[in-house]
Amino acid sequence: MGFGNLKSHSSLQVFNEFLADQSYIEGYVPSQSDVAVSEALSGAPSADLYHALRWYNHIKGILQSYEKQASSLPGVKKQLGKYGPVDIEDTTDTNAKEAKEDDDDIDLFGSDDESEEAKRIREERLAQHEAKKSKKPALLVKSTLLLDVKTWDDETDVTKLEECVRMNEMDGLVWGSSKLVPVGYGIKKLQITCVVEDDKVGTGLLEERTTAFEDFVQSMDVAAFKKIPRMPAVALQQTPYL
Repeated sequence: MGFGNLKSHSSLQVFNEFLADQSYIEGYVPSQSDVAVSEALSGAPSADLYHALRWYNHIKGILQSYEKQASSLPGVKKQLGKYGPVDIEDTTDTNAKEAKEDDDDIDLFGSDDESEEAKRIREERLAQHEAKKSKKPALLVKSTLLLDVKTWDDETDVTKLEECVRMNEMDGLVWGSSKLVPVGYGIKKLQITCVVEDDKVGTGLLEERTTAFEDFVQSMDVAAFKKIPRMPAVALQQTPYL
């Protein structure tokens, strides 16, 4: 039981809904569960699956970071069926030996009623899931980010660097507090918080906009990522960002 076949659009929709109020597959930090699920995907989810795409870009950035390799993340990889909703059948191949055994059990002259029944049950559950989701009021999903913006050297104007970072103005992005953190040899990095609306601002876009100021910014990393409990969109103006 899990997300289903993560190469099918219907299962990716379930995966996307699961991530609406989850930063990671399990827990509050990236782990081997995120590695396992990312490896099962055939590529980046489509733009309409914005929760899944946000998660994919974030995990991809972590795995590409020289500071965090996949093997260094906590946890132990499990079969894909162990992750996600418990009411969705997992049809993704996770073990070559099991797949071979399944092939050996196929009766070429028998009935395929069982597979058709499993397909019918899965489609019914997905339909129920979509119907339940359509009845929910529109919700605003936001996340709090702590960004590490690294300078080139000790001669970089960090005051100008922060001005450039805050010049990134986008719908769904609100900048918060900041501080300078010593790195060594007189070099400092900028730590700055922000709140983003997940369906409008992704970490990939934020990094692209920030590193565009290449005279001041060497790189940008997401040091912390925390989901904010979902709320009706009408409550946006009544809720403090930080």
